[in-house]
Amino acid sequence: MTGEWNILCEGDLASLKTDLAKYGIECEGELRKSANIESLVADLVDDNLKRRFIAGLADTIGSTKQSHRRFSDVKQMISFEISGFSYKFVCSLCKLLHSIKCYPDQILWNHPNFHSASNPYYKRWKKNFKLRVYLDQYDKFGAFAFTSKAESAVQNRQLESKENVAIPCEKRLVSNPSVSCVHCDEGSPLLPENIRDGHYLHNRHVCAVMGCEYAPYDQVKSLIDEAEKYINPFPVLVKGTVTEIEDVIREIPLYGGRNYIEHNLPISWVYEQYKNDSNNSNDMLFQTGNNAGYPINQIMRAITYLIAATLGRLKGQRPKGAMSDILRTYLYSSPCATVKVLKPDLLTPIVLSIGSYSALVGPYNPSVYKKLIHKSPNNKYKIIADQITEEHLV
Repeated sequence: MTGEWNILCEGDLASLKTDLAKYGIECEGELRKSANIESLVADLVDDNLKRRFIAGLADTIGSTKQSHRRFSDVKQMISFEISGFSYKFVCSLCKLLHSIKCYPDQILWNHPNFHSASNPYYKRWKKNFKLRVYLDQYDKFGAFAFTSKAESAVQNRQLESKENVAIPCEKRLVSNPSVSCVHCDEGSPLLPENIRDGHYLHNRHVCAVMGCEYAPYDQVKSLIDEAEKYINPFPVLVKGTVTEIEDVIREIPLYGGRNYIEHNLPISWVYEQYKNDSNNSNDMLFQTGNNAGYPINQIMRAITYLIAATLGRLKGQRPKGAMSDILRTYLYSSPCATVKVLKPDLLTPIVLSIGSYSALVGPYNPSVYKKLIHKSPNNKYKIIADQITEEHLV
């Protein structure tokens, strides 16, 4: 079982091909990677036609796996899975759903700022798009043609304890995003020109750059005005073996040219500092006088990874289990355990190591990072983050 369907169409398909060509849809390759449905959607003249078209998409590219959820099982989703880099297709589908009052909850854009927000060197970020809609919403306004999909949706909704109500995009509160790194592939030729070279703080930031009429422009502008708080030109967190991290440092002159001072920090002490920080995000270690330093929440993520790696409790590079459980187990048997920290002479990433595993954690330094950020001359919502140099830090 490959999970892929091959549908064989026999007979004279000339009229079908002609109809598709009229809408700019070529009958070659995987349609969802290249199709533009903008002109097709314009001919869906009433809600009935729109729902029937969306039902076809739901049956072919809509996933109702229980893993598509917001935080917990009580908020179940249908996820439209779109391959390739057709940002226009995703935007058109989102607008179509809005037009029948079926408001999407989130778009996971096929971009390194969303698929690799912590590691700027990760090359396997090309993981396609996901457009997610509450199943509650979809049941009201959409439909499934395939019985298996409809039954799966019913089973998933039984996990919900109350109805989930979606809010139109322009009325939703855009929460402060997590810090994301400046990825090496932000200028990838795979990305469409209007997206390429930009850095994106939030999924709705992309919507604003795309010019969607439903984008919350005022809230996006507020984020852009403080972009230095949410962008890191260094890694946020990179995990690996000691050898892999040493290779990263060696290949980047700004890292390799530093003088590092070794510290051995008691893990129990670091964990107490982390727990005492009310937001688990604002406190920093090795803090300087200009509100710069190394975020303790990322340091704790790094330490948890290093411990899990040592204990053989990793799934890929993700620790198996909650941070608190991993730390309590480890500190119970090794209460005096330390983590080796190499602190550089400038605010470049620190290196943390336990045994044969290491991690890089980048500094928080918004007053410097602000100098790297500028707006595109062609789009006031598109921001570009320049590469940081030693001259910025001295």
